[in-house]
Amino acid sequence: MAFLRLLGVFLKIGVLHEIEYRVNFYIQVVRSAISLATGLLGLTVVFSHTDTLGGWRPAELLVLLGVYFLGAGLIGLVIQPSMQRFMEDVRQGTLDFTLTKPEDAQVLVSIRQVQVWKVVDLALGMIIIGIALAQLGRELGPWQVASFVIAILSGSVIIYAFWLMLATLSFWFVKIDNILVVFQSMYQAGRWPVGIYPVWLRSALTFLVPVAFATTVPAEALSGRLTPETLAGSLAMAVLLFFLSRRLWTFGVRHYAGASA
Repeated sequence: MAFLRLLGVFLKIGVLHEIEYRVNFYIQVVRSAISLATGLLGLTVVFSHTDTLGGWRPAELLVLLGVYFLGAGLIGLVIQPSMQRFMEDVRQGTLDFTLTKPEDAQVLVSIRQVQVWKVVDLALGMIIIGIALAQLGRELGPWQVASFVIAILSGSVIIYAFWLMLATLSFWFVKIDNILVVFQSMYQAGRWPVGIYPVWLRSALTFLVPVAFATTVPAEALSGRLTPETLAGSLAMAVLLFFLSRRLWTFGVRHYAGASA
């Protein structure tokens, strides 16, 4: 598949670039450790006063924390750096060099910048999930495994499509970076199940900034809380947002005036 081949090429380039600055690895480890400590401290404080939070037990919220780290790792590994470079190219008029390549331009702008050390968050997320599942003391059945895979893939597509649509607005607006900062701040709310928030915030985290589909829904799949209706909704949201992001991207490219214009 062309997508995987290109991703492998850009990943290799990212590795070659990052090994020149190996101190970045240690910085990322420290940042991830601080983030993990903050998350665990929050859980400790909460469950020192109650046995459940919105019906979620400690081990189930630990699963959610692991999924949160998986999403953060994916965003930091390829989505965020690629979208930021895309917006920079639009501002500088250098997107022309990408648009003239023989491969699909959307694929190229989506994966061409890789921050390799963010794999620390991915690895940390998988370790946390493994520990949480061991604490739950439950074997995963075929439905839970399949629903988790579908949910995590759908959530990844949703987050990617959402970032792409925001970044594509740079064809018309200059200060889009501020909106991305807002998204990063709202993603922090994904450390907790969206069901514990007020209705207005729960709706915002589900439909306006779809954090719930990236964190809560996959965690529900592993903890046995996910219903077929919710999984279908997540899959439908992924298809819809991917379609809309593709249409917006195509429309934006047609109205792009770069250095060659």
